[in-house]
Amino acid sequence: MISQFSASDAEHKELGSRIAARPAWQRAALYGSPLLLLAAAVTYWTSDPSPAAAPSAPMVTVAAPLEREINQWDDYVGRFEASRSVEVRPRVSGQIIGVHFTDGQIVQKGQLLFTIDPRPFGAALAEAKASVASAQSDLSLAEINLGRARRLLEAEAVSQSDVDRLTANVRSAEAALAAARARVSSRALDVEFAYVRAPISGRISDRRIDPGNIVGANETLLTTINALDPIYFTFDVPESLYLKTARQRQAKDGAGETAEIRLQDEAQYSWRGKLDFTDNGISQNSGTIRARAVVANPTNFLAPGMFGNMRLADGGTTPALLVPDAAVRTDQARKIVLVVGKDDTVAAKPVETGPLVGNLRAIRSGIAKTDRVIVQGVQFAMPGAKVKPRVTQIKFDAAAAKAPPASVPSASQATLAAN
Repeated sequence: MISQFSASDAEHKELGSRIAARPAWQRAALYGSPLLLLAAAVTYWTSDPSPAAAPSAPMVTVAAPLEREINQWDDYVGRFEASRSVEVRPRVSGQIIGVHFTDGQIVQKGQLLFTIDPRPFGAALAEAKASVASAQSDLSLAEINLGRARRLLEAEAVSQSDVDRLTANVRSAEAALAAARARVSSRALDVEFAYVRAPISGRISDRRIDPGNIVGANETLLTTINALDPIYFTFDVPESLYLKTARQRQAKDGAGETAEIRLQDEAQYSWRGKLDFTDNGISQNSGTIRARAVVANPTNFLAPGMFGNMRLADGGTTPALLVPDAAVRTDQARKIVLVVGKDDTVAAKPVETGPLVGNLRAIRSGIAKTDRVIVQGVQFAMPGAKVKPRVTQIKFDAAAAKAPPASVPSASQATLAAN
């Protein structure tokens, strides 16, 4: 019995060795394991892979740069200021009895604004006039006495010292009369100052004092007036742009003098001005110099404190090559443009960019007018790689040129020159 079991075990071991020596898929079939069968199939199919298809060259759109004449501008942000501003204060002390304007209205020079009770000043004027009459009477008496003494001196009835004394009395009376007349002029001014009038034309602020209040001479602020026509537009110029503008003025008189301004809600530069003032020094803190343009404001629409974008003429027109702004890429610290050669190979050219003209960017140097610039599909092109170019033409978007920029504009702008 024992020998039979031993023989059976030996047969089983031999059978197991034969099965283990067979391929995996045969062992899976014998044991009935689906996982082993799947593993064997994967091993079979992956042991003989087919070659992958080579990727095709990407399609890009190319165009020659647009050659046009442009007007270059330097762009600034500034604010409007009143050409003249006056704080209205009383010249005499007293009680306000009348206000003769509406808050915020346009007033003319000399227009009555406030009335201070004039009765005390009228009384003082009358008193001063009475003093003039008294001084005139004293002077007349002194002159009569002097004339009489001079006649008696001829008859040697009076001494010379008496005549000198009477002469001095006349001169004293004349001085007293002059002082009395000066007091009359002063009291008359007080009466005039009781009626507070607009010193300039412009838009008046609200009244700071209501009727019934006592005001102090040269102290109490009654209101303010801002002259709005013309109005000033002030802005700060960086030293680099100031140097460029100054050299242009030396080369050509009037360069950089025309200012065009647009407000925050405007699409076009509809306001015109003239640069009339540049400060006498550059700020050491900011490295800028303050400048000012005078803008006509006949409707008084512009108000002090408004912000605006101003472009200052850079002087004359200049030829430029224009490409879409999206075609210009940044490679570390330089700007590049991708171009396609005759063999359809992509190359990167470093360029010097200029101002933005609508939707196009001016290129000062780095490309030629015969280059095929990639204007669409830049993200798919790599320098040194092959592409399939499709030729198109660059077009100027007039709507983009008129639209206001979405953010603060750069320091240099341009527009197409008139044909």
